Amino acid sequence: MKNRKYIFVVGGVMSGVGKGITTSSIGTILKARGFKVTALKIDPYINVDAGTMNPTEHGEVFVLDDGDETDQDMGNYERFLNVSLTRDNYMTTGRVYETVIHNERNLKYGGKCVEVVPHIPLEVIHRIKKASEKAKSDVTIIEIGGTVGEYQNILFLEAARMMKIKHQEDTLFVMVSYLPVPSKVGEMKTKPTQYAVRTLNGTGIQPDIIIARSENFIDQKRKEKIAMFCNIPEKYVISAPDIDSIYEVPLNFEHDELSKLILKKLNLKYKKSNLNEWGKFVENFKSSRTEVKIGIVGKYFGTGDFILSDAYISVIEAIKHAAYKNGSRPKIDWINSETFEKNPEKLEDLKSYDGIVIPGGFGGRGIEGKIKTIQFIRENKIPFLGLCYGMQLAVIEFARNVLNLKDAHTTEVERETKNPVIDIMPEQKKNLEDQNFGSTMRLGAYPAILTKGTLAFRAYGKNRISERHRHRWEVNPEYIKKLEKGGIIFSGKSPNRKLMEIIELPTETHPFFLATQFHPEFKSRPINAHPLFVEFIRASLQK
Repeated sequence: MKNRKYIFVVGGVMSGVGKGITTSSIGTILKARGFKVTALKIDPYINVDAGTMNPTEHGEVFVLDDGDETDQDMGNYERFLNVSLTRDNYMTTGRVYETVIHNERNLKYGGKCVEVVPHIPLEVIHRIKKASEKAKSDVTIIEIGGTVGEYQNILFLEAARMMKIKHQEDTLFVMVSYLPVPSKVGEMKTKPTQYAVRTLNGTGIQPDIIIARSENFIDQKRKEKIAMFCNIPEKYVISAPDIDSIYEVPLNFEHDELSKLILKKLNLKYKKSNLNEWGKFVENFKSSRTEVKIGIVGKYFGTGDFILSDAYISVIEAIKHAAYKNGSRPKIDWINSETFEKNPEKLEDLKSYDGIVIPGGFGGRGIEGKIKTIQFIRENKIPFLGLCYGMQLAVIEFARNVLNLKDAHTTEVERETKNPVIDIMPEQKKNLEDQNFGSTMRLGAYPAILTKGTLAFRAYGKNRISERHRHRWEVNPEYIKKLEKGGIIFSGKSPNRKLMEIIELPTETHPFFLATQFHPEFKSRPINAHPLFVEFIRASLQK
């Protein structure tokens, strides 16, 4: 049996420093050398999954093919590694404790006194090895969420320490740390990183490699200080400055020969690197001169005085992939849908955009602004792509303003509406009444059948597809004939033809008006852009 290799990625100084992109990029450069790679995310939350987390605080909930609701970094792993991961690649504190308690209740510990240490770290190790074995990986990269020094992730660091003891030659630690440049000082400071490494040392772990994140490249002097006070050779201090695109990170890492350093540390033989396809993709977007202006009309942007675009990160990345595929550079604006509720005259501003995306969401806040947006772009023939809730609201808008069902609504927001064009399926209603919310979502990959001669069929080039879902409500079957008679085309349906998956308007009446019940953004990849986004951007460029 071969020795599997493990790389732990931890963060120092502050959150949001780029551990997820570092993990993804390390995976990319090792994969380019011919190694089979998988990646895991450990979230230090009591939540069993990410499904109940507020997107304005935590960012997007990313959904896997098997329906697991995960952290957005799982999306980065899939995009960079061009793989589809499973629930084995994601764990939370809640998930680990839940399993240990379940095992204890079922006498799987043989009557032992079950304790936080060692049983929680041992369960973490078991999950890591299980994911590695299932993926048949040569190298497994494990990102530990949070920042060293926090109580929340101490048990995961303990698991990593225990693995290092048992697998000395097969385990490696990477710390991603931030080097601030205070504006009033004008000098890059290494002291926070020194303290972070010292804190990590306090858990029994010494980093093998330090990824030095900062606004600029770190100079030789700073490298020397980090090497001296953090107890690693200078060549293992890798500069990671701010850049225009996250997709340049693997190339920057290879410029510093990071993959060779990792392979040497893990006693793996060098294989020639092949990042040609990745390099062409990066060169393509860097050389793009044509700009396409896209507006994303959502409601999960605000976090205090700041904008959190991470709430729609997969949508943003899918737009980028499709724009680069079309030889253009996207200019993306975030538009709060509530603006149009307070100031309807602002809708005229939408005419300045080449295309509009309305992404998913839940609840009633801001949806009237989205419905006004859809009406405006339908009537003014601005290319439109609706995702999940965006499709449901497009159906409501069409029912209200074309079929003249003025009180048409979704029962998610208006339970007593006389025209519930969007409703929950009968089999789900009892779960909702019993407050069994976890059983009411349609989660993960489901198949759909496409109608020939439609926009959707032209985009995919086939009649059967599989896409990921995350929703409860559906188009009400009782209104399908009325909607079709009014002009809506249901170009994608479930195999039993009960669930409507894609709507569109005829190209004779609108250049591009298409919306999906599923989330196509979850399956878009840098070098394999999603076909629906590609067609949407193409139509936007033609406008």
